Amino acid sequence: MILPIVGYGDPILRKVGIDITPEYPDLDALIVNMYDTMDNAYGVGLAAPQIGLAIRLFIVNTEPFSESEDLSEEEQGQLKNFKRTFINAKMIKEEGELWGFNEGCLSIPDVREDVYRNERITLEYCDENFEKKTEVFDGMIARVIQHEYDHIEGILFTDLISSLKKQLIKKKLQNIMDGKARPDYRMRFCNKKGR
Repeated sequence: MILPIVGYGDPILRKVGIDITPEYPDLDALIVNMYDTMDNAYGVGLAAPQIGLAIRLFIVNTEPFSESEDLSEEEQGQLKNFKRTFINAKMIKEEGELWGFNEGCLSIPDVREDVYRNERITLEYCDENFEKKTEVFDGMIARVIQHEYDHIEGILFTDLISSLKKQLIKKKLQNIMDGKARPDYRMRFCNKKGR
């Protein structure tokens, strides 16, 4: 089932998510619905707060990035085959050079800005079967994970840009809050009923 994506300005996007247990109600269906919702919106990641749930759950599928001609065949292969569910994730380490990339967010349609993130991370998490894992990720996969991880910490990519850039996008952000954004997917807006 495709769920509406919560728009910028909704307080749920600022809440730190809580850990869940394997007994979380209808967890399997929720994960399937999240993948359906993300795929419908042509996203590469989606966090539970973006569908109105303040829990530590996010999903990532980097396949859309594998089409880039700027990547080696090995990098394309890694991105094409990376699809993962992260539950109760904890960031253990962020390291390496900071590198910029023009990021966007399904909760903040039509806004893109350069964000600088570490090139490598170590993450502890549970998969959809609640098997605990600790893994190191780098490059584009690390970036997407960091973006989604920020969501479960109540952080948006717009928090990571300069105050000047924030001023330049202020009107766009207000339009999203007022329900004036018109992406090609269902949204629920803060100040207006979604479509």
